[in-house]
Amino acid sequence: METANITELLDAHARGDAKALDRLMPLIYEELHRMAERRLMGERPDHTLSPTELVHEAYLKLIKFDRIHWQNSRHFFAIASRVMRNILVDYAVKQKSEKRGGKQQRVPLGNSESSVETEISDILSIHHALQRLSKFDDRLVQVVECRFFGGLTIDETAQALGISTPTVNRDWNLARAWLNRELNENRTSEGV
Repeated sequence: METANITELLDAHARGDAKALDRLMPLIYEELHRMAERRLMGERPDHTLSPTELVHEAYLKLIKFDRIHWQNSRHFFAIASRVMRNILVDYAVKQKSEKRGGKQQRVPLGNSESSVETEISDILSIHHALQRLSKFDDRLVQVVECRFFGGLTIDETAQALGISTPTVNRDWNLARAWLNRELNENRTSEGV
């Protein structure tokens, strides 16, 4: 992946060069697709949103951000993780409204050796918990977006956010512990 070219093309697009997007897509598509595949691995088997569809929806949203000053390709992929989160949340809202109270599913909060699968009714529980967490620590939310919604590794998350690998490890462990506690408390209070 040519990170310098990605940043240059993002800047060119922001300056109004519509053809920059044609040159950008081949450079970012593979990485976006890999992020989507890793993220959707944790979804239920009958999930109808494919990695390709997630990439296409994310790309269509990302190209609308024509007024963003992209710092570099890491910044772009961090924002792509957030966009994928929003797409998956929108998808979950739509599915929930169509099914009204479907079966509970297992959603993994991580893909490392210390990952924990948490029973929740849907991805919306994590989204709501992240909204509460953002009031205390936005960086923890960014780490979860990169890892859980973007499917990035610890090293890729560190690069995307411009922080060290040990900091990502620490933040990831703290965020997972907080989210698991929060999700368990909500299940208990709802009588699930």
